[in-house]
Order: sequence, then C-alpha cells, then structure tokens
Amino acid sequence: MPRGVVSSEEIEREAVSPNGSASRLRRGGLTAPPHFVVCVQCSCDVPSAAVRGNAVRVGLEMQNCWFGMTGAVVVAVGLSACGQSGSAASSTQVAAKVNADEITVHQINTALSQTRNVNAADPRAAGAQVLEKLIDQQLLVQQAEASHLDRDPRVLQVIDASRREILARAYLEQKAGAAAAPTDEAVDAYYRDNPALFAERRIYNLQELSIRVDPARHDEVKAQVETASSMQDIVAWLKAQGIQYSAGASAKPAEQLPMELLPRFAAMKDGQIALVRQPQGITIVHLASAVAQPIDRESARPLIEKFLVNRERAELARGEIKRLREHSEIAYMGAFARTEASAAASVQAAPTAPAAAESPAADAATGAMERGVAGLK
Repeated sequence: MPRGVVSSEEIEREAVSPNGSASRLRRGGLTAPPHFVVCVQCSCDVPSAAVRGNAVRVGLEMQNCWFGMTGAVVVAVGLSACGQSGSAASSTQVAAKVNADEITVHQINTALSQTRNVNAADPRAAGAQVLEKLIDQQLLVQQAEASHLDRDPRVLQVIDASRREILARAYLEQKAGAAAAPTDEAVDAYYRDNPALFAERRIYNLQELSIRVDPARHDEVKAQVETASSMQDIVAWLKAQGIQYSAGASAKPAEQLPMELLPRFAAMKDGQIALVRQPQGITIVHLASAVAQPIDRESARPLIEKFLVNRERAELARGEIKRLREHSEIAYMGAFARTEASAAASVQAAPTAPAAAESPAADAATGAMERGVAGLK
C-alpha cells in the first residue's frame, strides 16, 4: 500500500524513540533516513528559501507539507514553474506523455516524498527513476481502465476506502500540526530522567532462547531459570523435557529495549539472565556483556526535541478523536449492536487514535523482549 494510503494508527509511529531501531522507518530516529523530494512546488508548500532560480538547492524545512513532512530534507531541482501561468507553466510541469496522458513534475514530487532511501546526492537521477516507475504505472492504469476495472465494485470499494483513509489522516495531521516546540526545561528534564537512554546508555550483547510452551508450564520454566547457573543448563533441561526452542544472539542499544524493561536491563550485570513472558511462549535472555556508549546532552537534544514534538502530536490526534466521539451520535446496528458500556470498553481496548509511545524506547521494542521481565538471576 502506498505511504499516502495508510491507517490513522500510523501516526503513532511518529512518536518513536529519538534514537530508534535501525530495522524500521524511524521518523524520530537517531539515524532516521530523511525523505527527499524533488521540489518544484510553489512557495506555499516549500519555503521560498529552498527554491531559488534553477540551481539545485537543499531546504531544511517543509513545515506545511500535507503528508507531515516537517523537518524533511527537501532537494529542490531547477524545474520550478512558480509564478508561471498558461502554456509555459503547463509545459514546464509535464515530465512525460504516456499515450494521451501526462505525467507531471508534481506527481514525481509526490512519489519521491513517499519513497525511502532516495539518493540525495543525485536528485535528478532519483527523479528519473521515479518517472520510469510512474510511466509503467500509467501504462497499467490505462489497460485497467480499458478493461473497465475502474467500474469493478471491488475496485471501487478499495478506492473509496483509500480516499477515506487519506482524508482522515489529512485531518489528523492538520490537528497534530498545532504541537508546540518543547521548552529547554522539558528537554533537559527528559535527558535527566532517562539516564539509561543517554548518560548511562549501553549496548547490550544478548543471547536468547525462544521457547514455545503451554502457559501452564511457564512457572516450571521460570523455576528452572532461577536455579540454572548458565544458559547451557537451561538448554539441557529443555532437551530433557522435549521442549522445542530456538536460539539467537543480538546486540541491542538501550533504545531498542522496551522502556518498561530498560531499568531492569540497565541494572543487570554480565552473565545475568532475564525471563520474558509472551502469549506464544517464553524468551530467556542472557546478558553476555554490556558496553557503555553514552550520548551527551547536546547530541541528544535534537533527538529528544523530535520525540517530544511527535509525542504531543500523537496526544493531540488521540484527543481530537475522543472529542469527536463525545460530540457525535454513534449507533451500533444489527450484529454490531451492543450496550454503551461494552462499546466504550472496546474503544479503550483498541485505540482508534494514534497513541504516543510512553518513551523513546517503547516503540522501538523488537523481538523477544516486548513483554515484561518475569525475573532476573
């Protein structure tokens, strides 16, 4: 699904760790890859300082981008038609003709803004690559229309669903745009209150055993972990019991651990073992070693600022949906009819608004450690 066609829950991802996991898109991440867009739009979309003449320029702001591209790196290519009108502007904006249809520079801009890993060093090449994909797409669209697929009820349903998603997201983005920049006091407080993420940050070298076992045996496994002197002892017991497991190893910085687990891992010493309960089983984590790798206050400041802004954006979006529900008449019909109490309970259980991560580490949680630590040895 294209990035523009997303559920409203995706905004939640913007409230991630300021130094989040490198394995996923991290809009607030420590090394989050920027979005690049070949920008030839008018100054209402891109600050005028970003587009001047025909030179290739880089703008560091895009405050009003419709898809929430605030802070993205904008690569401006010298094709701007701002201020032009009539046939001159039209011809400048056309990048290619596919039979009777035109592909515009604006379409390339939009596609680039939704593309990851764009080569900022050569924006023209990036634009050319996207154009070829748009040409292929347009050829397929033409054939689909010739086959009357645009009239197929199933296709129409998907188009309508996409339109609804885009409009809903656009409205939430508009409301979330009111988020204020965090104060210096708030940034300093966050740095001070989370030493395990910053001043005392460590890289954790972990060995993991993922065990699929009936919940009724969880306490039995826990007892073995508490008495075992090594991971080898645990493996030997699992084999003797005929319990299946898979082993793995990883190196995870503090920000990739769930925030609720981080204080416990920060207190662990080399050789200690943690047991993590999950609905599908148990994961046993052995801390082989931990290496200090702190982040000083000034280096952390822009990361924390981004995280705090994103968290407030998510809170604003969640609050807006709550307000709309409270001031609207919602009636569940037919098979979905239920009492008001059960409806309210399900709304709380399944968030319809983007929910902010409780901490920078919470959304970056991966793998076996997404649940609570049951015990440490």
